[in-house]
Amino acid sequence: MDNRPDPGVPFEVTGGRQKAAWAERLLPPVEQLAGDIWSVPVPIPRNPLRYTLSYLIPGESGLVVVDPGWDSAEGWDALCRGLTEAGASPADVTGVVATHVHADHHGMTGRLKAASDAWVAMHPAERDSLPHHTVPQGEVGGAQSPTDPIGARLREAGASANDVRDLTGLPDGQSAAPRVDLAAPDILLEDGDHLPLRGRDVVTVWTPGHTPGHICLAESSAGVILTGDHVLPRITPNIGLHGRRPGQAPLAEFLASLKRLAAWDDHEALPAHEYRFRGLARRTDELRAHHSRRLEEILFVVEESFRPTLWEVTARLSWSRPWDQVGRMRVAALMETAAHVDHLVDAGLLTRCGGEGRPIRVARPGPG
Repeated sequence: MDNRPDPGVPFEVTGGRQKAAWAERLLPPVEQLAGDIWSVPVPIPRNPLRYTLSYLIPGESGLVVVDPGWDSAEGWDALCRGLTEAGASPADVTGVVATHVHADHHGMTGRLKAASDAWVAMHPAERDSLPHHTVPQGEVGGAQSPTDPIGARLREAGASANDVRDLTGLPDGQSAAPRVDLAAPDILLEDGDHLPLRGRDVVTVWTPGHTPGHICLAESSAGVILTGDHVLPRITPNIGLHGRRPGQAPLAEFLASLKRLAAWDDHEALPAHEYRFRGLARRTDELRAHHSRRLEEILFVVEESFRPTLWEVTARLSWSRPWDQVGRMRVAALMETAAHVDHLVDAGLLTRCGGEGRPIRVARPGPG
């Protein structure tokens, strides 16, 4: 099966100023978009993603903020400046929606709620993945609960003691990360639900995969869909195991969600990072093809090895930079690999053994 995108399907960058700012490593401007929706970049300190694009959706008697961003003094100032440009203030916010609960999206929700008494909404599966304790603000890729530390995951995958120490310690010169409470929801948004915002018709589209309860938000009257981290114009979103419960298959869910979102091809995509674009059908095809290639690559690596550990498989895959330069993002790479290995195990193409104190190893089915 050929998974390459049809070259006849258009892909158009609509956020030209955003793309130029991304190329120049600058913060993009606050912009008023179709349907009087506002795009507000909220910086993420010391992170290659640089910023989250928060969106302001005004209604007849209030304002909803989607993904307020990373909780920092700099981020709060940026969000307040964006509200001011839109003719509003934190006190005017009546609701906050989290596309998902990663700290670069949901981290500042509690501060905004305290300043406005706004309701907080998310999908039930995101509510269920919230930790019962505060989490380190430095974990952009998801919260690890005290009973599921990163170190245990690394050791179980077969990482060396040096790798575990490097990836669980703090970078030189950085003090311990402050801790942030992740706000619980007041409203749960199921697939197809409408935001409680009078004068607007914003529909929830459940797109699990990046996280179990990730949602997109479609406003068809404006011809836009907020895609969160589910579909970005250039970056391939991480498919990890954050919040996974028994019976869930993150990669299979993500691929199914991509097929579903392709139906919104006539809508402008407003992602949470990088820049706006049109061409969801083509972009979702590209992402599906990427994961197909990744699955084939994992099978090849396992074939060429003798029962490699999960860590060894991860280190031998192709990433955006050489493995020894991936740095602390090796944790996200491991989680991504684990999701793909799970997919192959579920399909009967790999077997897995180990765990419970022994490194996880994978192999092709068969004797030997």
